[in-house]
Amino acid sequence: MSHQTGIKANEQLAKVFGKAKNGKIRVIKVSIENEQLSCSATADVKKDWERDYDKLLGPLFEENVPCYLLYRLDTKIPLGHGWLLISWTPDTASIRQKMVYASTKATLKTEFGTAYITEELHATTMEETTLEGYKKHKREFAAPAPLTTREEEIQELRKTEVRTDISTDTRHQTLGGVSCPLSDATRAAVEDLLRGNYDYLQFRISLEEERIHVSNAAKVPLSELPKQVPEDHARYHLFLFKHTHEGDYLESFVFIYSMPGYACSVRERMMYSSCKAPFLDQLAALGVDVTKKLEIDSGNELTEEFLQDELHPKKILHRPAFAKPKGPPNRGAKRLTRPTNDDEV
Repeated sequence: MSHQTGIKANEQLAKVFGKAKNGKIRVIKVSIENEQLSCSATADVKKDWERDYDKLLGPLFEENVPCYLLYRLDTKIPLGHGWLLISWTPDTASIRQKMVYASTKATLKTEFGTAYITEELHATTMEETTLEGYKKHKREFAAPAPLTTREEEIQELRKTEVRTDISTDTRHQTLGGVSCPLSDATRAAVEDLLRGNYDYLQFRISLEEERIHVSNAAKVPLSELPKQVPEDHARYHLFLFKHTHEGDYLESFVFIYSMPGYACSVRERMMYSSCKAPFLDQLAALGVDVTKKLEIDSGNELTEEFLQDELHPKKILHRPAFAKPKGPPNRGAKRLTRPTNDDEV
């Protein structure tokens, strides 16, 4: 998955990138702060690149905090010096941090200048950040074939998979996205919904806890459903749509994912998008049979006509026959072809 996070380099970092091309800067530490790529630290060239490596890079790595580090090598390229891009995403970092850094890496390369980056290293442990770790990486892995931006982001996300034991209280990554645990109140609300105590539930993701909470549980008539959708935050909704179709009375669970465009932060958009599929699996495990899944920008879309059309698309009962075109007028009399007789002379 290729996320368009919208994160760009701030003005300060852009200036540092410009100065870096003169060859005097050895290392640039880049962090994501306030949804911007920011310069956290720089260090000038002291000695050769190998002797500077551990001395200058070592103090810049924080155990639980991801970052990017651009390290100037001594190899020359037509544009100047080649640079090593180190993506530091420790195993102990949160899923949210890993996703944001993985999805913003391509933007960082573009902002700095892809042509300057001659080598890349992805590190998840402190051992991999050392000079010996870098040399080991060089020995074990041949240079990869050039990747598209989409392939790079997918590869980065795969590298940052969480290595953890899975239980009902731990969030984890799956092939379908990121699975966040449900609060006890959320589970209880779903059970009450199935018992008929409610016909509408609204869920929110706590970005701090990385846990799904129920934020509203009520009996809501369809006419009031649009008012339940926030205009400034993403939400999941579960609605029991009671209706008739072709003379039959039906009750259908409709799952609604509302995302009010760019009114939400990058982090919020990514979390809700990634958690949706695993959350649907969790609802199914609790006994909720979702008939229809919808994605909307605004609650105004939730009309009875809209839900009817989504659940029961109109069928074309008959297709008008394609009229055979008439032939040209005055074609003349039909010709008769006499069969040939091989025995005739």
